[in-house]
Parts: sequence; structure tokens; C-alpha cells
Amino acid sequence: MLKEQLSLLEEAIDLFRQESLGKADIEETGTIISIDSGIAVIKGLKSVQNQELIEFPGNVMGMAYNLDPDSVGVILLGEYQHIQSGDRVKRSFKVADIPVSDNFLGRVITPLGEPIDDLGPIEADKRLPIEREAPPIMHRAAVNKPLHTGIKVIDSVVPIGRGQRELILGDRQIGKTAIAIDTIINQREENVICIYCAIGQQVTGVAKLIDVLKKNDAMAYTMIMVAGAESPPGVAFIAPYAATSMGEYFMEKGHDVLIIYDDLTRHARSYRELSLLLERPPGREAYPGDIFYIHSRFLERSTHLKKEYGGGSLTALPIIETQAENLAAYIPTNLISITDGQIYLSPKLFQKGHFPAVKIGASVSRVGGKTQVPVYRQITSALKLTYSQFEELEAFASFGTRLDESTKRTLARGMRIRAVLNQPQYAPVEVTEQIAVLMAVTSGTLDEVPLERIHQAEEWIRAMIREDTGFRNKLLNEKKLTEEDRKEFLLRVKTKLNEELNL
Repeated sequence: MLKEQLSLLEEAIDLFRQESLGKADIEETGTIISIDSGIAVIKGLKSVQNQELIEFPGNVMGMAYNLDPDSVGVILLGEYQHIQSGDRVKRSFKVADIPVSDNFLGRVITPLGEPIDDLGPIEADKRLPIEREAPPIMHRAAVNKPLHTGIKVIDSVVPIGRGQRELILGDRQIGKTAIAIDTIINQREENVICIYCAIGQQVTGVAKLIDVLKKNDAMAYTMIMVAGAESPPGVAFIAPYAATSMGEYFMEKGHDVLIIYDDLTRHARSYRELSLLLERPPGREAYPGDIFYIHSRFLERSTHLKKEYGGGSLTALPIIETQAENLAAYIPTNLISITDGQIYLSPKLFQKGHFPAVKIGASVSRVGGKTQVPVYRQITSALKLTYSQFEELEAFASFGTRLDESTKRTLARGMRIRAVLNQPQYAPVEVTEQIAVLMAVTSGTLDEVPLERIHQAEEWIRAMIREDTGFRNKLLNEKKLTEEDRKEFLLRVKTKLNEELNL
């Protein structure tokens, strides 16, 4: 009898060995010890791996993040009000991922790839892990093509290249998101796919942004990813990683992609909240010690690929909020050191009515200058220095000192440059029109135009460029504008101003 049973057992073992392990239904479960504030502590799941997805009751997913000897700390990625201590959970044997496809363009989704715009389900081509290694150096090409924002002060002084990471920072409510939206709108004719990642924002604010993009015909090439203020902190934490994986899908297909993270201050706070709840040791300003690594893990994935690896690019515009103009705070200094430059918005300029309130002296682009249209670089090479000198001179003149004629001319030209660099929201300017206007103002052609009529003169110049296709092609394609072409154009501008303003 015993021999028969042993024989049957051996046969069963041999049969099992012949079958593929993938056909076996393996399930490892654990029990919830506690659940609160977006964090669950699980007992069991001895073999669970870091960042593996855990299935909770009601199809809610969580991500294993703390692997302690006796328990597992899990970040919840969905609503958890119906989940209680004592409920059973099980391993999924897969890492957090997101569905990707061209069908996501024009849609509003969560960081888990679920549509929230009432336009029906989205058919995906495949799924990509939200955490992926950054492309190695040998796969990267030089950043050599400009990404035009349509904003004169940025394209002229702190230009951005496709594949660059340019930080936008400043205090609250002074136009950081406005710069990002204008940049998206300006890509309408530029063949750039845009991804806007909203982290911890109110739904009403995101709805207004979507409405603006629809009115400007920008949603066709844009995807919105929303981790709302009401979402669990884990959803806000994974949002930039998921958005980056979506961008990489398009980049590897050869597309140029622009991704905006709005904003990483809220992302850092959500990670701080998760870390403190998971009882990780706090460091400076209560942020965990790996907060720098958390941001670099997705920002380092922005690049320009060589042709043999797809040839696309991923340009990142992370946004962060400063407090009382403190650029030396922990998160701003971290992100300044990760990115390739920063655009700093000053509350003082904003209060004076200068829009966008970009502080030229504190803004820098470490890469984009080499990608500028050659003629643009030719006419704006000294603009930053000239403008900084004007600002110093203006501060000195405010003391009421008597000024000589040369100083007065410098101040008058500086004021006109500043007036030209101002522009309304949702009105990006085409690059050849920018070149023409800045050529006129820096050459002194607009010195006699009254300040209150500068924008009128600018419109005349832009109209001249739109009608002159030959000169536009020269501005875009020639490596250097000849002195004859420059003088001929400025003479036409002067003639037009004399006719309209009787100068």
C-alpha cells in the first residue's frame, strides 16, 4: 500500500516537472495589519520584491516600498476607504507599469493610464514600466535643434534645445504654468508631442487649462496626466515616472516630445509624506535623504537619442515653487543641480506689470544657446549683457542723479527692449517675427518710437515679416545675415514707422 502511494507521488512529481512553471497557478497572499493615509502595512508576502504591485480588495493596487523583516510597507495607488485591517492581499508578480499608444493623444488620464475625460476606453499598444533606466551615454546624441517656446524673452536669452531639461521656478501665482501652456500652444506647427503632468493640483485648475488648450487647437498633439489634490499621495508620487514612460514611448518611435511636470514641489511633499508614514528617517526640512535621487531618476531620462536608437528627443520643463524668492532652499537647489538651466520668475517684475516676469540676470540655459537659429544668435548675442547693464543703470538713475545724453539714450533703448520682451499670455510669437522685432529694437531703429506705441510698432514689423517670404527664409536658413540685408530691412522698418508715426 505504501509502495503504491510513493509510486503515485513520484509520478505526480515527474508530471509537474514536465509542465511549464508558468502554467502553474501560484498565489502568495498576506494580511493587512494597518491601513491609513495612503499606506498599508502587510504581514506575509515573504518573497515580494521592491516596487512590485500588490492586489487589494476591490481591484485597488498598491506598490511595495518598504521591505522589512516581518512586514511590507505598501503605497496605495487608488481609493482605499472600503479596505480594512485583516483583509487579504496577494502578489501580482509584476512591477508598476502604464499602457502606452498613440491613442492617448488628446486624452486626459490618471498615472495608471485610466481615462477620466468621459471619452471612452483607450486601446493600448503595449505596457511600459513606470521606472526605467535612463538611456546610456552611448545612446545619446548632441542637443542640436531648438525648441521654440514662442516667448521672446526665453527664445532670445534662455533658449531651450530639444532634449534639454530647463527648470521653471518662482513664487506662487506669477506665471510659471502660463509659460508652460504658451510653450505647448507654440508647438502646433513644430511637430512636437506634448505631455502635461499635473501633480497635486485642483481639478478646477486643470479643467481651465484643458479648456485653454482646446481653444488653441493644442489638444490634438497633447496628453494630460492628472494626479489631483484629492488623490492618495502614492498616485502623485508615481505620476512623473508614468508620464516620462509615456514620453519615452513616443521618443523611441522618433518623435520630439515635450513633457511638463507641474509641479515638483508638490511631488517632493507627497514623497516626504509617504516616507514619514513609512517611518523612514527624515533629513533636512524633514525630507528623506534620497529626495535628490527621486527627482533625478526621471529627469535623467530626458535626452536626444541617436538615429539608430529611435532619433527622438524628450525635453523636460519641470516647474517648482519657491518661497519668498529663496533659491537656496533644499528642493530648488537640488533641481537646479540636476537640470541644464533655469528660468527664474521674479515677483518684483510681476508686480511692476512685466509679463512674463522672467528675471534675465538669474536665468540661464547651459545647452540651448548652441541650438538657436544662427541669425537669432547673431542678433541677440549681447542682449543679456546689454539688458543687465541697463537694469543696473536704471537702479542708479532712480536716485535722481543728473544724467548725460549717452546715459539717457542707453536708458531709453533699455526701456524699449523691456517693452518688446513683454507679451500677453496665450499669444506665442513665431521665431522669424521675434528675430525681426529684436533686430529693430537692439539696432536703435525704435529709439524714437514713444513707449506707449512700441507694441503697435512691433505689430507692423511682424506683419512685414509675414508678407516677406524671401527674407523669412534667409532668417531661418542662413548662417549669418549680411550687413546689406540687415540695413535694407531696417530701412524698410524706418520708412514704415515714419509713415505711421510721422517721426
